[in-house]
Amino acid sequence: MDDNTLNFTSEFIETGFVFAPFKSEENAVLFPLKNAEFINEHILIEEDFSFNTIFEHATNSDKEKHIHLVEKTLDEINNNELKKVVVSRKEEVLLSEFDVLITFKKLLKTYANAFVYVWFHPKVGLWFGATPETLLTISDHNFTTMSLAGTQVYVDTNEVIWKSKELEEQQLVTDFIQNQLEPITSNLKIDKTETVKAGNLLHLRSSVEGHLNKSSNLKELIRKLHPTPAVCGLPREKATLFINQNENYKRTFYTGFLGELNFEDKNSSLFVNLRCMCIDGKKAFVYVGGGITKDSNAKKEWEETVAKTTTIKKVL
Repeated sequence: MDDNTLNFTSEFIETGFVFAPFKSEENAVLFPLKNAEFINEHILIEEDFSFNTIFEHATNSDKEKHIHLVEKTLDEINNNELKKVVVSRKEEVLLSEFDVLITFKKLLKTYANAFVYVWFHPKVGLWFGATPETLLTISDHNFTTMSLAGTQVYVDTNEVIWKSKELEEQQLVTDFIQNQLEPITSNLKIDKTETVKAGNLLHLRSSVEGHLNKSSNLKELIRKLHPTPAVCGLPREKATLFINQNENYKRTFYTGFLGELNFEDKNSSLFVNLRCMCIDGKKAFVYVGGGITKDSNAKKEWEETVAKTTTIKKVL
């Protein structure tokens, strides 16, 4: 960037790199292409990094708060119209030392199948992430997206058995995407569900593709998808309200989206901001969450968040 001006977009018609918050009513930060220099570089990672295996664990207070939040979410699901809610937490990690480039390379090496980024603006802050989830890619009205949900720890193989809770959670996301996109698309195709690896975790994923109708545009497509039930819940409006009233912290850019906007021939590649952290001085704030359905167990949901923070913490 030529200066520290903070640019925004709400219509998604500009060209550049976008960094959007969880709350869809808030404008997204934009690095305009006209103000930036883009360099394509092949990064060869030959270093034999030492990964941190001794790091601060979440406090008992963090554990109690999250379990209480999950239990409250389950009560809401069992007594009201909610089918799923994604609840999250922010964990603070103290840093003895920190190197931007080494941390970025460690993420690249750890998350071979993810979109890995480091992002900085002096008026917003320094963010890192390694997300396994594509919000959408689009070229000439042809787009792809995905339904991603369900989590278990990777142990030597992708050939695993998924329980009904995870299968149902993933199907809820798939059904939502189909219902949202059918009115504005044609040739909608949903592939069969597969198991994919991201870091030390496995997830369920279904690829989705289609053609955006000529009467629709990128903004409408984004608003139909974001936030997906994979980061919010169902019904979306009620889940969003519950999250805003009960998480007791502001997600900001966690579970938002980021990526290239309207590059050559109006190509866009946008990713959901998961497995991310914000660096502030000698502190890292790691964001993590999980989808809660009627079959969820509060203690297991806590353990899932711990598993999700483990890989991110190792690179610090």
